[in-house]
Amino acid sequence: MSQQPVLEVRHVTGGYHTPSLFGRGKNNYHEVLHDVDFTVYHGEILGLVGESGTGKSTLARMILGLVKPEQGEIIHHTPRPQIIFQDPYSALNPAYTVEWSLEEPLRIYGKYDAAERKRRVRDMLERVELPEECLKAKPDELSGGQRQRVSIAAALIRRPRFLIADEPVSALDVTIQAQILRLMRNLRQELDLSYLFISHDLNVVYQLCDRVLVMKAGRIVEQGTIDQVFNHPQEEYTKKLLAAAE
Repeated sequence: MSQQPVLEVRHVTGGYHTPSLFGRGKNNYHEVLHDVDFTVYHGEILGLVGESGTGKSTLARMILGLVKPEQGEIIHHTPRPQIIFQDPYSALNPAYTVEWSLEEPLRIYGKYDAAERKRRVRDMLERVELPEECLKAKPDELSGGQRQRVSIAAALIRRPRFLIADEPVSALDVTIQAQILRLMRNLRQELDLSYLFISHDLNVVYQLCDRVLVMKAGRIVEQGTIDQVFNHPQEEYTKKLLAAAE
C-alpha cells in the first residue's frame, strides 16, 4: 500500500432532506454524518464498520456524488468510483442477459466498437471466474454467487481504479462469501484497485481489509490498522462490536 491518496474525505457533515408536512414550507433536514474525516490510499482495502443506521450508506452516496455534503469536501484523485451493491439481483436488470448488462456501459461510453466491447466483456467475465455460457443467462437463471460476480464485473467493466463495496457478501452463505472475498483480493492485485469496503460483519472485515474505520451515529470514533483496532481497541463502542462478533 502506498501513501498516495485515491480519496480524501475532509471534515464532511451532511444528511438528507425530507418534505415538510403536506409538502408546505421548507424541507426537514436530517443530519446523518458529523465531521467525518479520513483518506483511502492507493492499493488498500479500507473497511468501514458500524451498526445499521450509523450513516455508512449515506457516506457512500456522498462519495458517489448522489448527495452533497453540507460542510467539508470530498476530493477524488481518480475518476469517481463504481459501486458493488449488497443485492446483485436488484442491481442487474432482470429483463436482459448478462452480456447486455456488461456491454451497455461500454455502449454508453461510446469509445469502443462492437468487437472491442465484446472482447472486453469476455475478458471481464474471465476475470470474475465465470464461464462464457453465463453471457446468455438472465439474472434469475444464475446462483447468488454468480450474480454477485456479474455485479462485480459490471462495476469493473470501465476499469475504475477505486470501488465502493456496500455489504457485498452479506446476502451470501459463508462458503460463497469466502470465494467472493478471495476474488476481490485477486482483482485488487490484477487491476491495481483500491476499495472502501462497507460492512457490519467484523469477521469479514478482519479477513479482507488493511485498515478499518469504526462509525457510530455518523461519526468516526476509531480508526487504525486491522491489528490495532481488533487487538487493541480504544473505544467502548468498538469493544462492544468486537464482543458481539465473537
